[in-house]
Amino acid sequence: MAHEIKIPSVGESITSATLGTWHKAEGEYVRAGDVLLTIETDKISTELESDRDGFLHHLAAVGDELAIGAPVASIVEGEAPAGSAAAAPAQEAPKAQAPAPAEAPAAAESAEVKATPVARKIAEGEGIDLSSLSGSGAGGKITKADVLDAASDHSAAMQKASVPAEAIVAATSTAKKTTRKKMSPLRRKIATHLVNAQHEAAILTTFNEVDMTAIMDLRKRVQDDFVARHGVKLGFMSFFIKAVVDALQAVPAVNAQIEGDEIIENHFYDIGVAVGTDKGLMVPVIRDCEQKSFAGIEKDIVEYANKARDGKISLADLQGGVFTITNGGIYGSLLSTPILNPPQSGILGMHSIQQRPVALNGQVVIRPMMYLALSYDHRIVDGKEAVTFLVRVKDGLENPERLMLG
Repeated sequence: MAHEIKIPSVGESITSATLGTWHKAEGEYVRAGDVLLTIETDKISTELESDRDGFLHHLAAVGDELAIGAPVASIVEGEAPAGSAAAAPAQEAPKAQAPAPAEAPAAAESAEVKATPVARKIAEGEGIDLSSLSGSGAGGKITKADVLDAASDHSAAMQKASVPAEAIVAATSTAKKTTRKKMSPLRRKIATHLVNAQHEAAILTTFNEVDMTAIMDLRKRVQDDFVARHGVKLGFMSFFIKAVVDALQAVPAVNAQIEGDEIIENHFYDIGVAVGTDKGLMVPVIRDCEQKSFAGIEKDIVEYANKARDGKISLADLQGGVFTITNGGIYGSLLSTPILNPPQSGILGMHSIQQRPVALNGQVVIRPMMYLALSYDHRIVDGKEAVTFLVRVKDGLENPERLMLG
């Protein structure tokens, strides 16, 4: 008996998911609990597991975008092949099952030409004979990409037949090499999110600079003891989070947001930290930062970094932040104007630490300096409040002992 694996619901606002990776081959024997595939949405990646033993059959190809609830695979229950879990017996296992009469034609066709359902549908629409194609999928199965390539070749051949040879030669000689690929759901979501932020908020940015000498000296003095006691390094980000929490408590307007014609004031301090990944920008949220120690914050940062690397950040990890910190300095940025993360009213941009000459007590000295940028929603945060907030952050960072003592 065949059992379908369907795309699960992964959030109220998410209507589709893209098949990112197959972890098990077509026809492979799988057991309950085995990870079959990874799906990607505009926010997170999710692994789907098998809930029974049997032979796996792919119903979609990598890169296919599927609606929530759509079947992505099926499992035909049966006994594992003696001494092996290879794919070969899987092709014969379904034959032992007597198909329903209505499914007989499809089963016969599948025996002649192996192709995914998506590939068959496209081929039918394009008038392409599947028997003339070579499959690149597991076991020679024809995939969506194989059919699309064949359709492209057919279209190009038709165009070539109607265009003079001289024009084809001229176009070929002047053409530049390009690569075209479909935007991932996450990239589309990021693009929409950033454009909406620009359209909906009155974004303004104010700047300041901070002398990082005190933080760097303090970290050097306590780093070994901190690692021995807590098992993690004392980084810069925990200082910035604590400084932001202190400033949010001093200037509560920055910890508010607009919803319709109402202002919502937040009385908690869940801070988002922007993380760049191979798939795009994510902003996991560190909860209750006013209550956490520096060690607790650093452990959360390490945990999120590991989850981002493994593609296991969940939707819950990304929701509910009241303020965001982004660090362009790790990529070498000297100065930037960060874009708000709606519905938040503020975002702090960190930048590269550079040795620069500054005036101190009437003398020019060289100090490790960092530019700070605070972008804020001018609809709810006035300039005086924004500047006061940023000066408070600067003061906390230049006096880190005060932050550590609470």
